[in-house]
Amino acid sequence: MSEAMRINKYLSTNGYCSRREADRLVELGRVFINDEIASLGDQIFPGDEVRVIGRDRTIKKEKVYILVNKPPGILTSPDINKRNNITSFVDYPDRIYPVGHLDTEDAGLVLLTNDEILGKRLIHPDHIPEEEYVVEVDHPLTKLDLVAMQNGIVLEDGKTAPTKVRLMNPDRFAIILERNKGDQIRRMCDFLGYDVVYLMRTRIGTLKIPSSYPEGSIRHLAEKEVRDLKKLVGLTVRPSGGNVRKKKR
Repeated sequence: MSEAMRINKYLSTNGYCSRREADRLVELGRVFINDEIASLGDQIFPGDEVRVIGRDRTIKKEKVYILVNKPPGILTSPDINKRNNITSFVDYPDRIYPVGHLDTEDAGLVLLTNDEILGKRLIHPDHIPEEEYVVEVDHPLTKLDLVAMQNGIVLEDGKTAPTKVRLMNPDRFAIILERNKGDQIRRMCDFLGYDVVYLMRTRIGTLKIPSSYPEGSIRHLAEKEVRDLKKLVGLTVRPSGGNVRKKKR
C-alpha cells in the first residue's frame, strides 16, 4: 500500500471481509488501528497495524517491492544502525530489506521488499538471475581486452565465466554476469590495466532500469514487473497475490 485507504476498503482489499461487514465490525468497536479503536471512515496509512478483536489475527501486511537507483556511497544493508544504509535512505514506514548486494562505491538497481519467499529465491544459488552492468573506465578499451573479458580472465580465485560484453563508446561498456563474485568487474578491469571510473547495475533478471535513470530515484514495481520476476525464479502468483512454488515434473 503506497497511499492512504479507507478502513473498510483496506479490510476488503486484504481479503478479510466485505466492506459492509467491515463497517459492521467497526461500529461494534472490534477494529483497532495501532491499538486505538477505529471509527467509520478512518484512513489506513503505510505502516499502520490493523487488527480485529475476535478474529485472533492481525491483518496480513501487503507485499512491498521497491526499486532504487542506489547512488555511490550508500551501503546495501538492512541494518539501520550502520551509517548511510539503504534502508534508511529509502525511509519506508514498513520493514523492508535489500535483496542481494551491491558494493558501496557502485551505483544502480537495488530491490527492497518484505517478500521473504521472493527475496530468498533471488539469492539462492539455483535461481540467481543474470545481472547487467554499465562500466566506465579511465581510458579507451582495446578489442583484445574486450575479447579477453568475453572469453574469461584468470583471477586469483579462478577463471571468470565467459560472458557478453558490448562496447558503448571508447571508454564505456556493458557486461552481463550470471553471478557477480564480489568486485569481479573491478578486478577484471584492474587485471587488464584499467581503473573503473563509474559502475552501474542496470538489470537483475527481468528487472531493469535505463542507465539514464536519475541516481537516488525510488519507485514501486508495477504488478507485471513483480509477476515477471517471480516467474523467472520459479514462482507463480495465486489469484490473491501469494507466492506458490512450481512443482517439479
